[in-house]
Amino acid sequence: MKFRSIALLAALSALPAFVLAQTAPAKPAAPAAKAAAKPAAAATAKAQFFPVLSYRTGAYAPNGAPWANGYVDYLKLVNARGGMNGVKISFEECETGYATDRGVECYERLKGKNGGATLFHPLSTGITFAITEKAPGDKIPIITAGYGRSESQDGNVFKWNFPLAGHYWVAADILVQQIAKKEGGLDKLRGKKVALVYHDSPYGKEPIALLQERGKMHGFEVQLLPVTHPGVEQKATWLQIRQNRPDYVFLWGWGVMNGTALKEAVATGYPREKMYGVWWAAAEPDVKDVGDGARGYNGLAMQHGAEPGAKVVKDILAMVHDKGQGTGAKDEVGSVLYMRGAMSAMLGVEGVKRAQERYGKGKVMSGEQTRWGLENLALDQKKLDALGFAGVMRPISTSCADHMGSAWARIHTWDGKKWNFSSDWMQADESIIKPMVRQAADKYAAEKKLTRRTPEDCQS
Repeated sequence: MKFRSIALLAALSALPAFVLAQTAPAKPAAPAAKAAAKPAAAATAKAQFFPVLSYRTGAYAPNGAPWANGYVDYLKLVNARGGMNGVKISFEECETGYATDRGVECYERLKGKNGGATLFHPLSTGITFAITEKAPGDKIPIITAGYGRSESQDGNVFKWNFPLAGHYWVAADILVQQIAKKEGGLDKLRGKKVALVYHDSPYGKEPIALLQERGKMHGFEVQLLPVTHPGVEQKATWLQIRQNRPDYVFLWGWGVMNGTALKEAVATGYPREKMYGVWWAAAEPDVKDVGDGARGYNGLAMQHGAEPGAKVVKDILAMVHDKGQGTGAKDEVGSVLYMRGAMSAMLGVEGVKRAQERYGKGKVMSGEQTRWGLENLALDQKKLDALGFAGVMRPISTSCADHMGSAWARIHTWDGKKWNFSSDWMQADESIIKPMVRQAADKYAAEKKLTRRTPEDCQS
C-alpha cells in the first residue's frame, strides 16, 4: 500500500514543527479494544489528525482527485486561519483506488496514527458498509456527506455514522419531486416509466428502495438497469432504453460511467433534458468530454454547485494557492467536486470545534469527543456565512436522532460549457423517508443484536 504523507500548509515552513511531526511514521496502532478503553488518547497529540482516504488513480480518479484536492485545501485553509481555536491540523492520505478492501486497509493503518484518527470520510459506500461495524469499537466517527447508508440517518442505532447534508433516499426523493413538477404534479406520474441506470454496487443500489416506494405511491414503473464496474460498456443498457423508451432516466453513476452514459444517450437519441443524475453524476468530469452533446442534462446539486465566486474559494486561492501550497490545479478551485471536498472537510472541522465548546477550546479532541460535536452541530446561516459558504449551502443541525441534519438540494443543468442552477431549493419528503429509515435501522439493529440508544447515552 502506497501512502502519501503531507504536512499541512507550510509543508515547507509555515507551520510549527510539531504539526509537521504528525506525518512522520508512527508506532503501530494499539488493538481496537485498548483504543476503545482510552477514548481521550488523542488529547496527548499536539495536532488534530485527519486521515484522508482518497483515490487519485484508476477509473474513478477524474472524480476522486478534485474531491480530495478540495478536502485537503480546506484543511490547509483552516491552518492558515490559525487552526481550530489554535489547534493545527495534520493529515495523511491513503490511496484506496475506490476498492473496498484497500479502503479497509487504509482505515486500519491510519486509525491509530498521530494520537488517533479524528474521523474518517470513506468517500465510498462500499468502504462505508465495511467499516461501519468497526467504528463503534474504535470510537471513530464516519462522515458520509451525500453518500453511504441511508438508514444511518437514525443516530439512535448508528451512533458513529453521519450522512451529513443528505443521503441517497433524499436524492432520489428530490428527483421524483422534480420530474413531478415537470409533469404538472405527482398524480401525473401515473403510468410513466423511470429507468434507473445504476452502478452495480452498494452505492448504485441505495436509491432503489425509495424509488420503488414512490413508484407504488404514484403509479409509475421503475426499470432497473445495472451497469458493471467501471461502466465503460453500456451498449446493452442503452439498447434496452431505446426499446423501452422510458419517460425519464435517472443516472446513478460514478467516474467514467457517467460520461459513457451520456455518449450512449447521444448515440441512441435519448433526450438529455430527460436525464437526471445524482450528485455524484453531476460534475464537470462527467460532461466535459461530451461537451455540447450533454447540453440539457440535469443533475442534483448537493446543496452546492460550481462556486467560483464563493468567499471560501477566494480565501483558499489567496491563503493557500497564492502561497504555492495548493494541492491541485488552481483552475479547478471552486468546481463542483472540489467544493464537495471543501464542504466535507468543513463539516468535520466544525464537528471538532463544536466538541471543543464542551470539552475544552484549544485542545485536541478524541474521536469520541468529535462524535459528540458532530451529533450536536448547529451550523446556522450566520456561521456558514462567516466560514465563507454564503449562498453555497443551507444550515445543518443534527441531534441524537438525526445524524443527517438537512434534506435540501437543487437541480443544475449543463449548458454545454458550464453548470447553471435550474431549480429552487427543494426539500425531500421526510414523512416518507423517516419511516423507511426507522424500519431499515431497526432491521440492522436486529441483525447485529443492537439496542437503541437511551436518553442518557444521547447526552454522553
